[in-house]
Amino acid sequence: MAHHAHEPQVTVLPPDKAKIKKLWTVALYLLLITIVEFIIAFSVPHEYKQLRVWVFVALTIVKAGYIVGEFMHLRYEVKVLFWSILIPIIFIVWMLVAFVYEGIKMPVFQ
Repeated sequence: MAHHAHEPQVTVLPPDKAKIKKLWTVALYLLLITIVEFIIAFSVPHEYKQLRVWVFVALTIVKAGYIVGEFMHLRYEVKVLFWSILIPIIFIVWMLVAFVYEGIKMPVFQ
């Protein structure tokens, strides 16, 4: 069969140890932040529920930013691209907080 001679060759490269180490480092950071979240969830008294919620929101934003920076390679991009993505996100988060605050402040049915 002559068509086998034109098939491309597959070359298997050895794993890149630096990339694997970076992946495990990112996973470790995310795990540590998640452990802090669990410690806060089970150790902060119920009276401080609002504080606990704000800490969770802040830590979630930190984790999301870290994931975007590492896995989407945004950390290594030019600063203009970074800010062009970050500024709209800040305004969207601000808008959501404002809507939730107004929703809590106003009764649904009067």
